[in-house]
Amino acid sequence: MKRVIISVSDKTGLIPFAVGLAESGFEIISTGGTKKALDAAGVPTIGISDVTGFPEIMDGRVKTLHPKVHGGLLAIRDNKDHQKAMKDNDIEPIDMIVVNLYPFKETISKPDVTWADAIENIDIGGPTMLRSAAKNHQFVTVVCDPNDYDKVLAEIRDNGETSLETRRKLAAKVFRHTAAYDACISGYLTEQVGEEEPESITLSFNRKQHLRYGENPHQEATFYAGRKQGYSIAWAEQLHGKELSYNNIQDADATLQILREFDEPAVVAVKHKNPCGVGLGANALEAWQRAYEADPVSIFGGIVASNREIDLPTAEAMKPVFLEIILAPSFTPEALEHLSTKKNIRLMTFDPSKENGDDKMFISVAGGMLSQTLDRYSTENYDIKVVTDKAPTDEEMKTLLMAMKICKHVRSNAITVAADNKIAGIGAGQMNRVGAAHIALEEAKGKGIIQGLCLASDAFFPFDDVVKMAAEYGVTAIIQPGGSVRDEDSIKACNDLGIAMVFTGVRHFKH
Repeated sequence: MKRVIISVSDKTGLIPFAVGLAESGFEIISTGGTKKALDAAGVPTIGISDVTGFPEIMDGRVKTLHPKVHGGLLAIRDNKDHQKAMKDNDIEPIDMIVVNLYPFKETISKPDVTWADAIENIDIGGPTMLRSAAKNHQFVTVVCDPNDYDKVLAEIRDNGETSLETRRKLAAKVFRHTAAYDACISGYLTEQVGEEEPESITLSFNRKQHLRYGENPHQEATFYAGRKQGYSIAWAEQLHGKELSYNNIQDADATLQILREFDEPAVVAVKHKNPCGVGLGANALEAWQRAYEADPVSIFGGIVASNREIDLPTAEAMKPVFLEIILAPSFTPEALEHLSTKKNIRLMTFDPSKENGDDKMFISVAGGMLSQTLDRYSTENYDIKVVTDKAPTDEEMKTLLMAMKICKHVRSNAITVAADNKIAGIGAGQMNRVGAAHIALEEAKGKGIIQGLCLASDAFFPFDDVVKMAAEYGVTAIIQPGGSVRDEDSIKACNDLGIAMVFTGVRHFKH
């Protein structure tokens, strides 16, 4: 009779699988809560202590760490010396392991988790059995994922055993599984002890979606999700529409990260990872109207996100515009029904909480990876210094801060201009700052926005040329980090032209 050890935390599909194994002639060895569940379902089992001759001790911490378990798993069946060792030590072979691990990730995701709770949910015996069985997959079937139960059972019923090809695939999955488990533990403990630059890092992500293609049709792509958090496209729920594309995901992420800057009702529109329209208002409808007015051309085919629920009036205003995705914390039933008549639009909800978000970002480069803390520096934390004779009015200061919140998320060199609670023009990713300013100011002029313009720059002005150009377009106030050796040239130009300027002391490059 073949033997299987079953010890699982996730009991999804457990009983039908165990019943099928028993009907196929397997003797089932089990432990703790798994054995209780199987016994209650009438599945015949024997306890792990009956195999090892040793009791489960230390609150179950020690039960499978025994030669009669690992000898039964690791023995090479056609090796005479191994066979002799098994006979001499009364070790019987174990043909299958069905194990999934303590819920460490779920435990540390709880807001009130303690260090003790986290440590207690580090599985030791489970990964050890999985690794032993996976190493000896030539002879042992190892199952760590309930999604594989049906395939394994079907092969056993059809052929009496699993194929070597299946066992190899299952073994590879086990090592991915244990590697991800260890990565989660090491990441959590490293974070808890405050290690800023560990000598090595291991990141773990779970496949969320196979994508039709990448940035271009000739590129392969897959979407993986990491730790659950707010303002995350990886954890957004799709309510309607076709599957997301690679570019959709990139743009949607950029949209949510910009939206995260605002507490007041806001709508953000993005094209090619750069904002093309941002509006603030008393509600979602008013914010949408201003975001649309900011750039009614570029918003075509864009990604739009609101930090307030989409109601029917807002949905009615949005519907005539071709949009790829609309993201919001929620949609009223009427709004969802109204927008769902458009077949291809994606409607998605996201968690708007800002707690427990990632504090680091990782960027791959050829042969390596860059890590840095996220630019979460808030405009509320600026040490604002008025450096000109003229100070900005309260309304100008409000508009300057809005413009800077957007400028922070625009590819450098970046210039944004704003007026009347909306972005009026954006100059993104230019090789010189005056070129970025020219694009942003011309965009505002083309929309007829020439009153109350405020300008933000992600980095200092090396010369006074941007100031002089801004004056020609009617800019009345400027916000920039300062710090150039030629700051005085820009300050003098502002004073001569009657423009208020403030320094923040904080640069916001985005490459």
